[in-house]
Amino acid sequence: MLAFARATGEFGATLMIAGNLPGKTQTLSLAVYDAVQAGNDRLAAVLVLITSCVCVGVLVASSTILKTKYLKEVDR
Repeated sequence: MLAFARATGEFGATLMIAGNLPGKTQTLSLAVYDAVQAGNDRLAAVLVLITSCVCVGVLVASSTILKTKYLKEVDR
């Protein structure tokens, strides 16, 4: 879970290694950076909202799956 969270927000290494080619190597964090640099705050806010929703969704799904698995183990 921690690796997913770190990878979602990874910025520096992605920019330096993979580059920032829109439509090819651009990640959400790089798209937010580009939107802010271009002065498009509305797009940046939407992208941050998307990133946040994806992260919360993954956390909730992971928690639900782990809780279900734990409860099955306890019932044995």
